[in-house]
Amino acid sequence: MPEFTSTPLPDDRWRGGHLGRLMGLALRRFDERVLSLMAHDANVPLALSHLAARAQVGAAHIHITRHLGLQGSRLTELAYQAGMSKQAMGDLVSQCEAWGLVRREADARDARARRIVFTDTGLSWLEAFRQAVAQAEAEFRAQVGDDVATVVALGLEAYGSEAPGARAAVPPR
Repeated sequence: MPEFTSTPLPDDRWRGGHLGRLMGLALRRFDERVLSLMAHDANVPLALSHLAARAQVGAAHIHITRHLGLQGSRLTELAYQAGMSKQAMGDLVSQCEAWGLVRREADARDARARRIVFTDTGLSWLEAFRQAVAQAEAEFRAQVGDDVATVVALGLEAYGSEAPGARAAVPPR
């Protein structure tokens, strides 16, 4: 029978409370609240609100809502801005296309390329997203106070802004 020694394990409480984990948990909570608000928004097309209510629309779909330009975007630009692979973003675009949120059309600047653009339904979805984000931000301010919310916003803006090694908004050509 092997002999086991009782070596104390290192303290790993840091894993549950470091800044990256806390930001990730906060982002997940924020996105879930936004989707919940959208699921109950009368201006969101009924089929989409049902998808949001049944958790069929997730954080990955929010990437398209956050990053798709109002004049449209190429798939590579959209994937880059969302920090996803082109293949994964292509799958999301196909799903959003099936839901009627976006469509693919020819790129006027390059006949070989396609642009992803919002449909009228997608623009309604985007407006509902804007309103839900505003409400979720107001709820955050109410919970932590205006001063803390302002400091958090300023800190995240400074931390997330362009810095050495940070990715540009548009991929290099």
